[in-house]
Amino acid sequence: MFILSSSSSLPSPLSLSSSRVSLSPPSSSSLNLLPLSPHFQPPNLACSCSVASRSTAELLHDFKHSAHTAASADEARNHLPHSRAFLDVRSEQELLSYIRREAEAGKLPSNVAAGMEELYQNYKNAVLKSGNPKADEIVLSNMTVALDRILLDVEEPFVFSPHHKAVREPFDYYTFGQNYVRPLIDFGNSFVGNPFLFKDIEEKLHQGHNVVLISNHQTEADPAIISLLLEKTSPYIAENMIYVAGDRVIVDPLCKPFSIGRNLICVYSKKHMFDIPELAETKRKANTRSLKEMALLLRGGSQLIWIAPSGGRDRLDPSSGEWSPRGQAPFDASSMDNMRRLIQHSGVPGSLCPLALLCYDIMPPPSKVEIEIGEKRVISFNGVGLSLAPAISFEAIAATHRNPDEAREAYSKALFDSVSMQYNISSLYNQLMT
Repeated sequence: MFILSSSSSLPSPLSLSSSRVSLSPPSSSSLNLLPLSPHFQPPNLACSCSVASRSTAELLHDFKHSAHTAASADEARNHLPHSRAFLDVRSEQELLSYIRREAEAGKLPSNVAAGMEELYQNYKNAVLKSGNPKADEIVLSNMTVALDRILLDVEEPFVFSPHHKAVREPFDYYTFGQNYVRPLIDFGNSFVGNPFLFKDIEEKLHQGHNVVLISNHQTEADPAIISLLLEKTSPYIAENMIYVAGDRVIVDPLCKPFSIGRNLICVYSKKHMFDIPELAETKRKANTRSLKEMALLLRGGSQLIWIAPSGGRDRLDPSSGEWSPRGQAPFDASSMDNMRRLIQHSGVPGSLCPLALLCYDIMPPPSKVEIEIGEKRVISFNGVGLSLAPAISFEAIAATHRNPDEAREAYSKALFDSVSMQYNISSLYNQLMT
């Protein structure tokens, strides 16, 4: 993996035009590349979670032998009796046979069973392409636990609260998700842009500031990819980030176990607000409750929140043929203004920082927005990257606009253009590295 640091004189978002940014390959003197191995551990850097580097097998061993105590509803749910046969399978044949038996017995809906088989095959193919000599062992270990968690949720569906805190015990869903996605990342061809800005964010968080990352969104695995890229250099950020999550990742049976391991503010995406018209008002009220939860969090300070204001994953950009922010809707100015005002009225210092994420090859979204739950998961082994830009000041932009509405539009555009510029730089680095 590479840590990429641009020069200190980063492009000002105020100077960006509305046209697509055209970049020339930077000279070697403008790049500060720090090559990292997948297992690199910087000196004097302690992870805040003692189990962050433990394997799925180790977590599973502890879980199977843990005391059956339940101090909360979440813990109690993990001890409900259900078939644990997935955890005892020793081969692909056994695993696939068990999926089919559970479906025939009526314990698994047919569409979920089909999705589990498809997920297994696609995950296996992706991990095998990594060339890891233990690929078969990794696939079986990770998939048996994933399918066990999926089956558990089918039998006893987990209900997310507006503000969901990652479930770390008695089963550590966060580490499970990290271990599952890690084999899909080509760390030798991955990168983090402007790492000094992440250090700056961490310092601000410890000082009680709030930081909101305004980002594009590419895959269902975005939270795990972000955490995996930062787990060695910025472990506090990796584990404590809160993601604003759309309803699909908290209702899809194949997504839910991974979502349970993340800190979430749960909302209904504007893209799916009217999928079922009679539920639109209920969804709006739910979003209002989530907004109130976010406001309470920000008043307490030291919050790091990730949000994708376009309301969905990136789509194909006709001008480049790639999945990029330019293929998605621009950021909604009213949403950006609401976020800014939430920070402003929290009573503690706060800022909005643009973040670009490049990872669509890992798990690209469907070519069209789908209404039905249960999309096809195409998975591959690839390098990924993310790049952070400095916070953008609304006051600086508002000073050049007399009309408040124009100022809000200009601020939203500046954030979007900054994310797009960082994405273009990341894409260029990716091309140079491969």
